[in-house]
Amino acid sequence: MPLRLIFMGTPDFSVPTLLELVSHGHEIVAVYTRAPKPGGRRGLQLQPTPVEEAARRLGIPVLTPKTLKTPEAQDEFRAFDADAAVVVAYGMILPQAILDAPKLGCYNLHASLLPRWRGAAPINRAIMAGDAESGVMVMKMDVGLDTGDVAMAERLAITDTMTALDLHDRLSRLGADLMVRAMAALDRGGLQLKKQSEDGVTYAAKIDKAEARIHWTKPARDVLRHIHGLSPFPGAWAELENARVKILRCELAKGSGTPGEVLDDQLTIACGDGAIRILELQREGKARMQAVDFLRGVPLKAGAKFT
Repeated sequence: MPLRLIFMGTPDFSVPTLLELVSHGHEIVAVYTRAPKPGGRRGLQLQPTPVEEAARRLGIPVLTPKTLKTPEAQDEFRAFDADAAVVVAYGMILPQAILDAPKLGCYNLHASLLPRWRGAAPINRAIMAGDAESGVMVMKMDVGLDTGDVAMAERLAITDTMTALDLHDRLSRLGADLMVRAMAALDRGGLQLKKQSEDGVTYAAKIDKAEARIHWTKPARDVLRHIHGLSPFPGAWAELENARVKILRCELAKGSGTPGEVLDDQLTIACGDGAIRILELQREGKARMQAVDFLRGVPLKAGAKFT
């Protein structure tokens, strides 16, 4: 029997889970997402979230409340008479009255191996911290910050070639499959829950743009993980000839020199220990480009300096 579900999500990361639930026959009685924000070239048009766009294509009712704390919002939520709610990067705290409304509870898909990286930016933080793996977990929600009992998990290795966008996309697809399996188990009455460990708790604070500047004095692998963890947004940056340059993708390279020094004509840059080679970058006010294309227009000689 398909479940009667409310889906709650906002960004691109959430969309595959919504689509997979629909394709597996579950009845999505409503979609909750964040309200449209001004966008477009002049910032004058209201831009619906990716989840809202997907839901409207599917003909599912969409709600964009500013809060879920009012009695009116909670009554409206209860009126859908859902078996469960599926929450994927919704971006709004669910009060206890909402958590208690579905018959079988509210289930969140989180992009980390809990209890590591609870909070807002688990994908970025896992890469920036040099973690060897990440993953997705389905948990039954409680009022804490990602503290609920865990039902199911999938793990994924993080390589030095992965940017935050690469990991985001892979975890999004992996998570969609995981949530479908979790809802199937819930429907059968066979979803097993396990309390999170109290050991190894870390918090993935929201990325602050002040963190984005590259510190070339760090070891090369730390610099690479910092760059990849912030790619493509907000983008790790350095200055070259008094102009800001975002570095979006790189690889470890051989070489040594003064931190920030250009070592050759292939954009190999010295770090505090070792070096990286820039593969993709973006000059201020320009489109992103491959390093080889950048060098055609801005030939750099050994000895130039990123600061």
